[in-house]
Amino acid sequence: MSKLKLVVLKSAKDLGDKVNKNLKKLNKTDKNYKVDILEARFSNGEGKIKINESVNNSDIYILSDVGNYSVSYEMRGKEHFMSPDEHFEDIKRVIAAASGHAKKINVIMPLLYESRQHKRRGNESLDCAISLQELEIIGANNIITFDAHDPSICNAIPRLPFENFYPTHIILNSLLNSVDINNILVISPDMGAMERARYYAEMLGCNVGAFYKRRDLTKIVNGKNPIIEHMYMGDDPKGKDVIVVDDMIASGTSMIEVADALRKKGARNIYLVATFALFTEGVDVFIKAYKKGLFTKVYSTNLSYVPKILKNEDWFIDVDCSLYLAEIINTLNKNEDIEKLWNIKLSK
Repeated sequence: MSKLKLVVLKSAKDLGDKVNKNLKKLNKTDKNYKVDILEARFSNGEGKIKINESVNNSDIYILSDVGNYSVSYEMRGKEHFMSPDEHFEDIKRVIAAASGHAKKINVIMPLLYESRQHKRRGNESLDCAISLQELEIIGANNIITFDAHDPSICNAIPRLPFENFYPTHIILNSLLNSVDINNILVISPDMGAMERARYYAEMLGCNVGAFYKRRDLTKIVNGKNPIIEHMYMGDDPKGKDVIVVDDMIASGTSMIEVADALRKKGARNIYLVATFALFTEGVDVFIKAYKKGLFTKVYSTNLSYVPKILKNEDWFIDVDCSLYLAEIINTLNKNEDIEKLWNIKLSK
């Protein structure tokens, strides 16, 4: 077992602090696992990373939240908020600073960089695959992520470990206090999320339904074909507690439309569940939808940035996954069997 070192970038500070505390508890020590680093920026926006302590022969874990849009720096005298591209570059800078010193370099991106650009049609860029290959080339030894949009992206780096974990059991353990376990239905908001919804349904021992997004293929709006209709297939949701499951809430429009359709079909309670709550168009649409009674609660995790305004909403439940992440890091560092952390049973 090598010395465990946790490199937490600014983008993941809150999560990293909690992981550090949980590592101390798991190993019954007061030792600080966080590495002292400098994240610097020149006035033109170029950056650099400096590791201020020795990581020689260490097993280092780089934790970054590429989706954190609250991190900023001053560029040319103005405040500039970091994009996913800049967060990813900082990951590479840490690898560059640690290469030749660390024994093993593990990259933890709970929200996988460019995960929605996992395939291409025509002359599109294949960003997720290229970024993973970049990490392999510059010295990463392991990739750790959560609920990858398409897990098969691991085929881009067949010689590199790609650990894709799911926080399903943690979310459901939080949710079980609210739902009627004997009268429940899991719904996929589209066909692409069907496998994920089925996994939730198997853990709960219930049936699963799905919506099919019928799109207008003659138009493109914001890079996508607009949705004409959400067509439902599955058991009647009338009178049931319904869990709508996806990997992420981006703008949230699709989730709200599905919730509206389920409410019209007579669903009793509607719980919207996603590993990542991005809310790229803001939270106003959800605040309005909640006031209209379209859904009961939204459950998401702290694996990616959630603004404080959202945490103060009664309808939003922030599920803490820091202990699970600490257990993953600890298990890998000790070279123990990781399989025990794949399918953890619910605490019913």
